[in-house]
Amino acid sequence: MADIKSNISDDVKAAMRSKDKEKLAALRLIQAAFKQKEVDERIELDDQQTIAILDKMAKQHRDSINQFEEAGRDDLVEKERFELDIIETYLPAKLSEEEINKMIDEAITKSGAESMKDMGKVMGMLKSGLQGRADMSQVSSLIKSRLG
Repeated sequence: MADIKSNISDDVKAAMRSKDKEKLAALRLIQAAFKQKEVDERIELDDQQTIAILDKMAKQHRDSINQFEEAGRDDLVEKERFELDIIETYLPAKLSEEEINKMIDEAITKSGAESMKDMGKVMGMLKSGLQGRADMSQVSSLIKSRLG
């Protein structure tokens, strides 16, 4: 079993013992996403796959927070932020903008990318290294500005 999955499992047990219902619900939401992926694809998730799922969940929560803020639903914003904070505790540390730019420059150099047609190559090279550590939409726009 992957480290992240076992950490979450341990945290579920701790939340049950401490009767922390909100944290328990958020952790079970994460476990359900893992289980769904495992059942759908008949696989055992490794850390890279769990990070991809957590990253996707974090992005969905950020989008929900923006929508709830626009609608004036502060109660739902608070709930989503709480869940987002828990999800982010299991993601790797975020990279600085300087580190991201350096990785983009290296990928562009290695791939020989010269125009927007080569963007897929660059994104492919960066995705595994940046997954969960950077906002991929931000990375995409940084690449576009260099290649465009």
